[in-house]
Amino acid sequence: MTPTPVRYACALVLGAVSLGAQSPAINLWPGVSPGDAGSIGEEHDTTTSKDNLIAGRPVIRTGDVSVPTITVYRPSADKDTGAAVVVCPGGGFHILAMDLEGTEVCQWLNSLGVTGVLLKYRVPARQGRPDYEAPLQDAQRAVGIVRSHAKEWSIDPNRIGVLGFSAGGNLCATLVANSAARAYPRVDGADDSSCSPDFQILIYPGGILAKGEGLKLVAHAAVTAAAPPTFLVMAEDDPVGPGNVLAYAIALKEAKVPFELHLYPTGGHGYGLRRTKDFVTTWPERAVDWMKSLGLLERK
Repeated sequence: MTPTPVRYACALVLGAVSLGAQSPAINLWPGVSPGDAGSIGEEHDTTTSKDNLIAGRPVIRTGDVSVPTITVYRPSADKDTGAAVVVCPGGGFHILAMDLEGTEVCQWLNSLGVTGVLLKYRVPARQGRPDYEAPLQDAQRAVGIVRSHAKEWSIDPNRIGVLGFSAGGNLCATLVANSAARAYPRVDGADDSSCSPDFQILIYPGGILAKGEGLKLVAHAAVTAAAPPTFLVMAEDDPVGPGNVLAYAIALKEAKVPFELHLYPTGGHGYGLRRTKDFVTTWPERAVDWMKSLGLLERK
């Protein structure tokens, strides 16, 4: 079956692309998302006056997402490299840090000539299902849609990566480990396109280290030789635990997958792209060098 919402939204996106602008949001699913029973309540910003500021600024914490979407942010035509990145905000599979780890990241990618695709995946975790399961379905669908429309959106289908923060990093690693087969029944032609990322950037990922088992990864984020080149960042004092990136890097090394790991002494968790006094927040500069080394920032 062909989902009318995606076709309609894609036509709108093409108009926005010619202007180098943000697209309208595209619904991932033609109806109720797979495994869901319907709406879980009205989507809203859960932020309160008691929530912490990041680099002196508030954060949009979107909750109760039952209609997952992607929004395409295109760079200006004179900068466009053809590369694209699906951005997965974090929030512990409970909320999504939509500006800190979403829109701000897409704008940064645009400054590099990269198309940013902001994924608003389902949260909170669905009762009776693993916390990553519904988000995995959304991420698979998102990458498939982007790749299936690569020609229309002037994207190189072989340079589509993912970038995730915290739980979003968990989601990226889970997607990489589970991209051989969809976790839902086929919807349309977009699901015939590969949902496997060509590269991934994991920023302070959490929940990929198996608890109490040393430097062993959880099964749903296991690394194989099929994993793409990977960039990893974390602070040693991150309460989520630097073992997450250390274990993942060791697994990549054993699988002979190229990677770059940056582990800083301080910085905590949840800084996104916002600059603080801690040097971990200079990670975007390191990421730019890494992307250049892979040829991702060259115009083709």
